[in-house]
Amino acid sequence: MPQRRDTLKNSEQELRIFRVRTLLAVLVVATLTSLLVGRLAYLQIVQHEIYTTRSEKNRVRVEPLPPNRGLIYDRNGVLLAENRPTYNLTLVRERVDNLDDTLALLVELLELPEEDVEAFNVRSRQRQRPFQPALLMSDLSEEQIARLAVNRHRLPGVEVEAQLLRYYPDSEVMAHTLGYVGRINVEELQSLDAGRYAGTHFIGKTGVERFYEEELHGEAGLRKVETNARGRVLRELGRTDPVPGENITLTIDKSLQTLAYELMDGRRGSIVAIAPATGEILAMVSTPGFDSNQFVTGIDVASYRGLQEDLDLPLFNRSIRGHYPPGSTIKPFLALAGLAEGVITPDSTINDPGYYQLPNDSRRYRNWLRWGHGRVDLERSLAVSNNTYYYTLAHDLGIDNLDKRMSGFGFGQRVAHDVQGESNALMPSREWKRERFNQPWYPGETLSVGIGQGYWQVTPLQLASATATLANRGHWVKPRLALQIGGEPLPQDLPDTLDDIQLENDAWWDRVFSGMEKVLSGSEGTARRSGVGLEYRMGGKSGTAQVFSLGQDQRYNADELEERLRDHALFMAFAPIENPQIAVSVIVENAGGGSTHAAHLARAMTDAWLLKDEAPDADEVREVLEEDTAQVEGN
Repeated sequence: MPQRRDTLKNSEQELRIFRVRTLLAVLVVATLTSLLVGRLAYLQIVQHEIYTTRSEKNRVRVEPLPPNRGLIYDRNGVLLAENRPTYNLTLVRERVDNLDDTLALLVELLELPEEDVEAFNVRSRQRQRPFQPALLMSDLSEEQIARLAVNRHRLPGVEVEAQLLRYYPDSEVMAHTLGYVGRINVEELQSLDAGRYAGTHFIGKTGVERFYEEELHGEAGLRKVETNARGRVLRELGRTDPVPGENITLTIDKSLQTLAYELMDGRRGSIVAIAPATGEILAMVSTPGFDSNQFVTGIDVASYRGLQEDLDLPLFNRSIRGHYPPGSTIKPFLALAGLAEGVITPDSTINDPGYYQLPNDSRRYRNWLRWGHGRVDLERSLAVSNNTYYYTLAHDLGIDNLDKRMSGFGFGQRVAHDVQGESNALMPSREWKRERFNQPWYPGETLSVGIGQGYWQVTPLQLASATATLANRGHWVKPRLALQIGGEPLPQDLPDTLDDIQLENDAWWDRVFSGMEKVLSGSEGTARRSGVGLEYRMGGKSGTAQVFSLGQDQRYNADELEERLRDHALFMAFAPIENPQIAVSVIVENAGGGSTHAAHLARAMTDAWLLKDEAPDADEVREVLEEDTAQVEGN
């Protein structure tokens, strides 16, 4: 059995190892302590001001104070756009721990429909300035506010804030004229003044709201508040009050605007009324309308899709963007052009066999009365709306003179001072056709222009403005919507006005006006049924705009066509002739001849403005129109 050898304990070696380990431990501790002390010194001495400021920001917060948006009134002081108190849901992303979880909880608490969840999430991630609240939802209900309040501890960075929200009492009637405000989008955010729009979630999108955004918005203020660790406001340390936007008084007369909307009775079209002497737009209606209040708070997906897919295009502003052939409504303007160019005299006559032919051309350009009107002079040509007279006149004038003279009345250009989104429509010319189609201008196209067909297109606002210029005997006043801004009247002399239309003989206006008066009061007038019982002198002109072209020997039969393929009805008028107070244009899509449907509506508008309370209301006008329509169809 081997002998076991005991190893003696080496105390010196163990002591040496212990001392080495102790020294290493001391060095490590000393190094770490030095680093800690150095870091503390760096933070508290070198970066003292930075962290003091950050600490102060945790305690003191600067909050923007959005201004109250200016109110909008009609010419009589009736409120058209106001601000109502509401509660908005906002979110500051920098203060949210987990955005996805927070949004999921909000969707659950607010019980949002499935189709609105995506838009809700998009708004939460919309590009925003740092620490600026993003608007998630407007006009919260009391129940939604209560649920958010109970769960406030679970929603850091989410706030319910009280704010004034735009509201339109007569939203459908005024929708296209006033426009509406909506949430500021990413593109708008990049171009807006960050200071002026701090805390503002809405901006004018269309109409008056957009054109006068600068005046209506105002200047943002701010307040400095002290908060606790959870962000609750403890007290206010200072404040700079916001400057409210300026109130605007419009030229619109609400009662006349409402009447125009009711007269249209849901049909597609437009009515525009202007005060000739001042250019004040008294009414400007496009139908059908829509509820503009839906767009303020954010229209839901289903409602917006419904508006977009509606065949009647309720979102389309026909008054300023609808393009229509003017039809025979332009004949008074052509008559004045012929007088000015010396092509005709007030007593010039033609013999109408029912058609017109160009030299060396077998094609017949038909009058609407196929057997013709016989001997026709200027006044009778207007009263009976004879096409042959104006085929002849257009051919003798030529397209260059037509373009020059009609442009003088504002056709083919934007005419208004402050109507946002207005189209210039189209006044055709030789140069336009070559640029557009690379083709020459043909004589037959001049004849089409002579009766307001072919390439020529106008907007209802253009036609009303031209009618006002006609009523002013050539004095052109720029149409406008604003009467006062901030209590100060809008200047009468607006920039970019057209030159007055100079005619050598003032009696020429009288002859044209006489012909227009006979349209309503003459025994042969195309709109004589609409002129029954007139208590003042009124001049007008009917028009029928073709939706599609007929062949040379084809006849128009409305009963055989789909409703949307029927002719548009137009009428323009002004009254009283001796001292015009109102000029009106009416366009009713697919309503047939303008001498029946549109003429009655124009008469109702002039009655309402000139006779006030004695004028018939919309229901009475509709009854007369139905009787007249039945009589025409019976004949």
